Amino acid sequence: MENVKKSIFSVEALSNYIVVFAFALVVVIFSVTAENFLSLENLYNVIANKVVLLAIVSLGMTIVIAAGGIDLSVGVSVDVSALVFFSFLAAGYSALFGIAGGLAAAFLVGLFNAILINKLKIDAFLATLGVLFIGSSVQRLATNGGTPITLTTQEYSSIFRAISDSQFLGLPTPVWILVGCSIVVYLLLHKMVFGRFVAVLGAKPGVALYSGVRVPRELSKVFIYCSLLCGIAGILLSSQVKSYIPLSGDAFLLDAIGATFIGTAMTTDRRPTVIGTLMGVFLLAVMRNGLLLVGWNFFWQQVGIGVLVFVVLALSFGLRKREE
Repeated sequence: MENVKKSIFSVEALSNYIVVFAFALVVVIFSVTAENFLSLENLYNVIANKVVLLAIVSLGMTIVIAAGGIDLSVGVSVDVSALVFFSFLAAGYSALFGIAGGLAAAFLVGLFNAILINKLKIDAFLATLGVLFIGSSVQRLATNGGTPITLTTQEYSSIFRAISDSQFLGLPTPVWILVGCSIVVYLLLHKMVFGRFVAVLGAKPGVALYSGVRVPRELSKVFIYCSLLCGIAGILLSSQVKSYIPLSGDAFLLDAIGATFIGTAMTTDRRPTVIGTLMGVFLLAVMRNGLLLVGWNFFWQQVGIGVLVFVVLALSFGLRKREE
């Protein structure tokens, strides 16, 4: 019994659960300081409007970071998918055709990243940074400098409404889409051979090359899967706001990176996981919502989020170093 208690309250346990403690502390603080923070309406708003899209993008980032890379072009995948989706709808095509077109566009972004990294041997950071610049310029050129695209009521189809406005078992359809994406990514990373390849790429890329792992093929999958997830988020985003707003996907980049790295604090080996990333997303979403309710403007919210990420990671890694 003494050994069990010691393991529960060990430095390792404290470092692994620092994110949970931080989440509980944030909830308690804003429950006292922010009016209506715990109301069902506000909680519904946080999940439907703050968590879903960021979580889907963060799941894609989780795959890339687990493989030892980084994808700075996630916002481009979100925006390009939304642009193609809305362009097809505006041209009179069905929503299903628009969805297929949007996902195909996101796929091409991921494929382009893979070609730059595998064929031209460009570092993932620089390759995706270049795609970020290119994608931002393409959006401005395609929309006359950044003009939003909106649809009339007559152009909405039943499938379009089903994406944005429908519910199942009391939860919005996008929430169930997030659940499906989470299950798929969990299976990919934690239950399939692909996940083992990703783990080797992230931990020992040199060893992966000489152990039979087809590095170019697996890296291509990593960036394509990430872009496809971001494409799904782009379609959901444009469906919710019923318009395409250029460069809106860039808002997800830093939070997705932050949520993924916060999630690594929940594992002993500091590797990204689906559960950890989702916990990081909830922590950031609740923090941002609470700061909004207490009256902080956007810029101070960014300061608060930055401090939160720093404190959580510093405490977790500090406790881990003390244990070692």
